[in-house]
Amino acid sequence: MVVDVWMPLLIPLLAVPLVRLLADRLAPRPASWLLAATGALLSGCTMLALGLLTGAGLLRLGFVAAAEHLSPLLLRRMSPIPLPLAWAAGLALAVTIGLAGWTLHRRVTALLLAAKTAPSRRGGLAVLPDDLPDAYAVPGRPGTVVVTTGMLRALDAREREVLLAHERAHLSGRHHWFTLVVDVAAVLHPALIALRAPLRYHLERWADESAAGAVGDRRLVARAIARAALAGGRSGSGSAPAGAFSATAGPVPRRVAALLTAPPTRRSRLLPGMAAALVACVALSGGGALDAATDLRGSMEAMEVHRHHRSGTAETILAAYTGRTAAVRQPTPSQIRLPSPARTQ
Repeated sequence: MVVDVWMPLLIPLLAVPLVRLLADRLAPRPASWLLAATGALLSGCTMLALGLLTGAGLLRLGFVAAAEHLSPLLLRRMSPIPLPLAWAAGLALAVTIGLAGWTLHRRVTALLLAAKTAPSRRGGLAVLPDDLPDAYAVPGRPGTVVVTTGMLRALDAREREVLLAHERAHLSGRHHWFTLVVDVAAVLHPALIALRAPLRYHLERWADESAAGAVGDRRLVARAIARAALAGGRSGSGSAPAGAFSATAGPVPRRVAALLTAPPTRRSRLLPGMAAALVACVALSGGGALDAATDLRGSMEAMEVHRHHRSGTAETILAAYTGRTAAVRQPTPSQIRLPSPARTQ
């Protein structure tokens, strides 16, 4: 257990750079799914490892030995985790759970507030009478695309169509759930913080490609994104609420360059090897956590068997002693003497 339990804590340091390289070689949609799924799996294994370390340390406490009638030496053999390390793991577990709960509460509250305060819409579109160019998508059921009159004036008719298609892609793809998963995962393991920026970029690229498919012109999408970003940058706008997606977010020059470049027709030769390495990392993380859990469960079962063995031995001795004394006190049928017939007469 001592070796296995460290794998979920150390594997993310290797898996995060690997998944980022792999995501850059995939299409935006599978790249977004890969980043979010990897973050969720690695953070879950991390929490399991911290919980196992904490549980193994609890077996070293004195009241556990007293309750199970076990010797401290036996507990040390069954749970070799040093007590200070177990206390540190317990503290880290409590802090990360608290921070994850706070992050989840803050993000969900921001999403609900943004949906509640979104302007009245017609057909999922709300136009704000504001000269500052801005446009963003507010998640909800079904969600709202908010665009200002200043942004509408900065774009022509076809570019407006691109902008609206981009924002609707964020809503239909439920992109806010992707960011929520990675934000919580980043709290559970510090190495997963490096997944936030790549995920945001690939989500924007996902929306860009969806808009290109809707209008049928990648160069038009690149021009619309660039003009919207320039208009928003000059005015210093950026009034999108927390949790909303803006078309001008992320590295816009990189997004424009990707739209102007034809999608690769051949897959990279390194892709299968990188994918296999990432799968191996996730498997090692999960396998280490499961092996550690199995070892801890085996230790607890061994303690239970030892306790029953000791109590069973004492009960056997007591039963044997009680049986012997009963045999001495109570005569057997052969020991009972009946009066002879002659005497009775």
